[in-house]
Amino acid sequence: MKRARFLKVAVPSPLYRDFDYLPPPGTDPSALSPGARLKLPFGRREVVGVLLEVSDKSDVPQAKLKAARRLLDASPVIPADMLSLARWAAEYYRHPIGEVVQALLPVPLRQGRPATVAGVSAWRLNAAGRDADPTALGRAPRQRALHALLLEHEAGLDSQEIAIRLPDAAAALRALRKRGWVDDVTRDAAPAAVSTAPALVPLNPAQRAAAAEIGAALGGYRAFLLDGVTGSGKTEVYLDSIAAALARGLQALVLLPEINLTPQTLARFRARFGSVAAFHSGLSDGERLATWLGARDGRAQVIVGTRSAVWLPLARPGIFVVDEEHDASFKQQEGFRYSARDLAVVRAQRAHAPVVLGSATPSLESLHNAAQQRYKRLHLPERAGVARHPAVRLVDIRTRPLTAGLSDLLLDAVKRHLSDGGQVLLFLNRRGYAPTFMCHDCGSQELCRRCDARMTLHGRDRLVCHHCGAERPAPARCAQCGSASFGAIGQGTERIESVLAELFPGTGVARVDRDSTRRKGSMEKILAEVRNGTRHLLVGTQMLAKGHDFPNVTLVGVLDADQGLFSADFRASERMAQLITQVSGRAGRAERPGEVLIQTLKPDHPLLVHLVREGYGSFAAAALAERRSAGLPPYAALALLRAEAPGTDAPKAFLEAALNRLAAGRVAGVTLLGPAPAPMERRAGRYRAHLLLQAAQRAPLQKLLAAVLPELDELKEARRVRWSIDVDPVSLD
Repeated sequence: MKRARFLKVAVPSPLYRDFDYLPPPGTDPSALSPGARLKLPFGRREVVGVLLEVSDKSDVPQAKLKAARRLLDASPVIPADMLSLARWAAEYYRHPIGEVVQALLPVPLRQGRPATVAGVSAWRLNAAGRDADPTALGRAPRQRALHALLLEHEAGLDSQEIAIRLPDAAAALRALRKRGWVDDVTRDAAPAAVSTAPALVPLNPAQRAAAAEIGAALGGYRAFLLDGVTGSGKTEVYLDSIAAALARGLQALVLLPEINLTPQTLARFRARFGSVAAFHSGLSDGERLATWLGARDGRAQVIVGTRSAVWLPLARPGIFVVDEEHDASFKQQEGFRYSARDLAVVRAQRAHAPVVLGSATPSLESLHNAAQQRYKRLHLPERAGVARHPAVRLVDIRTRPLTAGLSDLLLDAVKRHLSDGGQVLLFLNRRGYAPTFMCHDCGSQELCRRCDARMTLHGRDRLVCHHCGAERPAPARCAQCGSASFGAIGQGTERIESVLAELFPGTGVARVDRDSTRRKGSMEKILAEVRNGTRHLLVGTQMLAKGHDFPNVTLVGVLDADQGLFSADFRASERMAQLITQVSGRAGRAERPGEVLIQTLKPDHPLLVHLVREGYGSFAAAALAERRSAGLPPYAALALLRAEAPGTDAPKAFLEAALNRLAAGRVAGVTLLGPAPAPMERRAGRYRAHLLLQAAQRAPLQKLLAAVLPELDELKEARRVRWSIDVDPVSLD
């Protein structure tokens, strides 16, 4: 008698298991391969699942099993190495395998659409456009520039490629279409062949040595921590190392922390290699699918993307690069809570390829790994070219007069640098006009009705909660005492922008925060105006601290250095030091010397003094010593069990029950802390509580989680809450 064959399938479901199915009717099980997609009945729905394996065994009686409806792929759509990585990640991060596998697939493939792409929409000059006299465009420099750009690219450029080369070209494109010079065409989705041109700028000895060591590691696993001061030319080392990989016919995957860094990085990479594929949330589903397929089939040889790009399959993986590796953006904070940086290291190890983690302010975890010789540390101690380190000074603002948070000393420095032809960057990690809107008579503040947080004033009449997004008009009268006397307390980037425009009229002020860069192409437009000298004053949030190059910025002012000094999160001081160091590094990146002024109410605080006097490296060494004595990461492993519900009792009850189950697991070496309310207990109308698991080693922590987590859904208290587990959390909120 012929034995039945069962399909083990990853189904998009929050349950910690795979599901057994019978093969589709009329399908030979031997023709089915792991990584292929199947249409499946699942409850009352029909879903797309991914085959994990074909087995002779099932824990469910055959009579109770349903058959898969149909096979969607003649051959596996997910390669075996990526399916294996998904299974490892599901086990390490303790997340349902069905949801992990979904993270590997672009949206069209999750929906069951074919794993093919016909082409991408592009813009191309037609015969009239090619023959046109550009002088006919008169005083339309944007249109002339776009016309010249399209003349250089006969096959056409898609909207993203145009935005990278010519920010804010949408109006010019509409104008050329109206003239009848431009057509919308479908271009081959396959990336063009890359070139391996020599470096655009000569490398200094430290850069050459780093690139040579990375290049020598090609063909085998090696993890490198490229620790270079701001402006040291880490990108040039990446480019040279990638060129060496391409010369061997291998592929390169580059991860960036922010979508707003992607256009400028793509421009630099395309200047070197010609064709570079992109993968991030700003692209259409079709564009992401084209990159996904190009990477899997080996046609896309260099791919630059944000966090989710770590899941791109590669036909010939040669090198992985994680730029700004310290950035918390690499950790997914909702749903499947994975670290793209850590997964890049795991991928490199499995693919026998080098991985480069680059940063001017490496995370304490990476520095610890380098000290343990898990990573090879490559140091770039000097700025590239003629640039020199800026002079950094703390400004005690306790007794100084302030204008909207700007000290007289800082304003004098701004005036001096502007008069000398320099540009100025002012950093404040707080968007909006003012963080507090308060009644002057009774002192009551406008609070969010759904969060334990104050509303932030935006403009002069709109209140916004930065935690849940709730908005309402600013009230005309106080609800507590009826007074009409309100005050905007404190400063946000909007207020600083307004004050600077008044104090320095005609200078050109640019604000960079989440509000000012919401529209597509707005970030590129602002940065282009800063670089071409249209804007001389730049104010913004941490978006400005990440990898941007402003050659003409000679002064950086940090308006409030104290935000990270008094936080319940043990990582706050590390993030503060990284932000201050990164934003300070925007000053003096060309020939002219740079100056950095850091305003503080705590000029004697040992962390600030240490950072300014000794630099980030010395600060990090001291912080690591503190972590070791406190038994905190990287000298310990953490997992955070979160629960939330519309009321306060349910999360606490669930975590108490979970605590009992975990304690009954009796795994030595794991400490259970809590449960306790989250630092912000109420957010978006839901009450949140935490239970922290801490261990000196990962193995006992993982053993306990593996044993107990599958049981938590069975608790009666679990029905009243939404719960999740976060392994290696970067935030304890």
